[in-house]
Amino acid sequence: MTPALDPSAVVKAADLLAEATRTGVPCPPVRDLFDGGGDLATAYAVQQLNVRRAEDTGRRIVGRKIGLTSAVVQRQLGVDQPDFGALFADMAVPDGGEVPAGRLLQPKVEAEVALVLGRDLPHRECTVVDVLRAVDFALPALEIVDSRVRGWDISLVDTVADNASCGLYVLGATPVPLTAVDLRAVTMTMRRDGETVSEGTGAACLGSPLNAAVWLASALAERGDPLRAGDLVLTGALGPMAPAAPGDLFEAHIADLGSVRVRFAEGADQ
Repeated sequence: MTPALDPSAVVKAADLLAEATRTGVPCPPVRDLFDGGGDLATAYAVQQLNVRRAEDTGRRIVGRKIGLTSAVVQRQLGVDQPDFGALFADMAVPDGGEVPAGRLLQPKVEAEVALVLGRDLPHRECTVVDVLRAVDFALPALEIVDSRVRGWDISLVDTVADNASCGLYVLGATPVPLTAVDLRAVTMTMRRDGETVSEGTGAACLGSPLNAAVWLASALAERGDPLRAGDLVLTGALGPMAPAAPGDLFEAHIADLGSVRVRFAEGADQ
């Protein structure tokens, strides 16, 4: 039986995650606040509350990220299905830019395909054809995931509540039309300070980044908050994520899409 939504527990969990963000001190798992460990409806209610709070302060949503699309990453985190979170404009780091010391709590980096939409995707039963028609262009991307939960001790409920463990993102600068690339077949190599730390392919992302986008479009339309023209979609990891430390330089190359890089500033632990 699905646990009933407890509004007071939703507020407590949202406050705990918000306080971790404000102080830079990770919090205990929020699942412990919910009867029976909670469910996805409860977790997304927590996420939506903090997203709404962020919008109330003037932060601007520019798209969505899909998480947990790679079987490797699912095994790393002990979960078995994708999730999604909101992307804000102030999460963007320029290609070749630097993540300030102390900006994040427990950062890890993964390489992804980013899609930018030229049309809305309003249908609850979205298809690959719908996505192909809607995508304006693709870009290589680095997602810098972060967890407000201490030690990445997360269940699916924890990461969903924590805005799908969003941190920051870096986009490549050269748009590529889908007619010029087979996203299922692309290969990815990510290096940290010149050493390969992750490899994968487009097929590792739910069979194709396009499949991930179909899943997201359908899920959001079902919730009455569909993807719109202009939205950015981070489609999910193509390979394992790698931890980041001050001074690290990450660079990912995705065949037919190009390269993207970011450095973590020297200084205190991220």
